Amino acid sequence: MVLEIPTYMDVVTAKQRLLGHANITPLVRHDRLDKISGVNLYLKNETVQKSGAFKYRGAYSRLSLLTVRERENGVVAYSSGNHAQGVAFAARELLIAATIVMPCTAPLKKKQGTLLQGAKIIEYDPTTTDRAKLATDIAKKKNATLVPPFDDKYVIAGQGTCGIELLEQCAEMEVELDALITPVGGGGLCAGINLAFEQLSPQTKVYGGEPINYDDHAMSLRAGERFTNAPAPLSICDALMSPSPGKITFEINRKRLSGIFTMSDAQCLQAMALAKETLDITLEPGGAIALAAALSRPKQLKSGSNVVVILSGGNVDAEIFAMAETA
Repeated sequence: MVLEIPTYMDVVTAKQRLLGHANITPLVRHDRLDKISGVNLYLKNETVQKSGAFKYRGAYSRLSLLTVRERENGVVAYSSGNHAQGVAFAARELLIAATIVMPCTAPLKKKQGTLLQGAKIIEYDPTTTDRAKLATDIAKKKNATLVPPFDDKYVIAGQGTCGIELLEQCAEMEVELDALITPVGGGGLCAGINLAFEQLSPQTKVYGGEPINYDDHAMSLRAGERFTNAPAPLSICDALMSPSPGKITFEINRKRLSGIFTMSDAQCLQAMALAKETLDITLEPGGAIALAAALSRPKQLKSGSNVVVILSGGNVDAEIFAMAETA
């Protein structure tokens, strides 16, 4: 099967589709975070995107291209939560029925947010069920359109709008970026940003942040091919527990990623606490992993350099956030 690899122009046209729909999210900073990290740190706050995470960008990008007949037949998606909410939110705006396949272990806040937008949830046991196969079977029965969480040309293009947007904001601030760190699960956000940066800021090094035991991108980069992690204990970074990179996303990311930082749950909790304390931003663990990476002072980031981190989402259950407050 020939992969449909998106291009920079796909990101540009996705940005046009999202005009008036997606929020333009702020680029913020704090002196204390600069002091801890040793770099000039800028934070792209996607927690104020619709649905509380960057995923709305890719979801609306994909759903807005459906034909009238496809919209009538509805969509099916599979997700641990943020893609679920992004699809549900976009589907409600476009008057499309949405069915979401979610693990029974998904955070309550993400389930509630999905239901609140009118989507139907079908739960599954992640230890025994292949979510992609389940969702594909349901879509076939319904004659609905399957909307993957990351391995889709138009989803990736939508996520890439975050990259164009933050570069425009950096230009307004007269900041030339030396590096960017983004959370990496299936790799859709990273791939979209790489498409934007390859064209607009090729000198900027792009890094990813992954949880320990879910470092499939790091392993894949070292192997030169897609690697699948062995079953591992659950991470609190529920949004980043994809077992392997996507086929399309890895084809893009392997050419541009400069490296991966693997972070512990404890480091993510500490980053969540600091984001709340300094900027009053509520992050979920996966949404904090890029910040955690920057705060760990990795040797790849030169002292005093200009670095952007993506705060990818803020949909967190109260008991998990309480863990951050005591970290």
